[in-house]
Amino acid sequence: MTITTCIFDAYGTLFDVAAAARTAAEEPGRGALKAVWTDLAEDWRQKQLQYTWLRAITGEHCSFWQVTCDGLDWAMERRGLDTDAELRERLLALYWELAPFREVPMMLGRLKAAGKTCAILSNGSPDMLEGAVDSAGIGEYLDAVLSVEDVGIFKPAPQVYDMVEARFGCARDKVLFVSSNGWDAAGAAGYGFQTAWVNRKDEPVDRLPARPHHVLSDLTTLPELAA
Repeated sequence: MTITTCIFDAYGTLFDVAAAARTAAEEPGRGALKAVWTDLAEDWRQKQLQYTWLRAITGEHCSFWQVTCDGLDWAMERRGLDTDAELRERLLALYWELAPFREVPMMLGRLKAAGKTCAILSNGSPDMLEGAVDSAGIGEYLDAVLSVEDVGIFKPAPQVYDMVEARFGCARDKVLFVSSNGWDAAGAAGYGFQTAWVNRKDEPVDRLPARPHHVLSDLTTLPELAA
């Protein structure tokens, strides 16, 4: 089936969510963080995601920035860093400037050269996404940046995936949806998109009603998959 439209999750897929903690840990005077930054980054990400699911289930939607802050607060307390207010502010500031994974600019450039429509569909707040896209320098490759704030619920609610057809008018089976979150790729597959799961950590496939159509170790070969 011909793919016309490539839709990307943002955080963890295009942007390295561990970059904020890693960068802060490399700064002078961050010995306490340096000892635990990998664990803190993992805790922060997992709580951030868990809070989106819980808010979707309970109908208590908030901005992605709020769950990002809440997740960091939980992670810092778990790692004994919750009294360091300056570190908290530094980590949050760095989250607005997350680095893209190294293969992202070239991959997007190849997709655009092949005539594909490319867009982000993310839980992220519009201002967060704008900051990340600008910092990464990938705006020229994107036809749209879609945020769940337009529908008021987090992924994997189907209302979020509805935004793709509403924006581009494309059939579901012409869309290749790409995410580093197995549950997101599964949700999109169940919705009717072609899907690719970027399984950077070589994890097992989630036991959900639908499964990703393709599993990749990174985004390097995505243009061939979408051809």
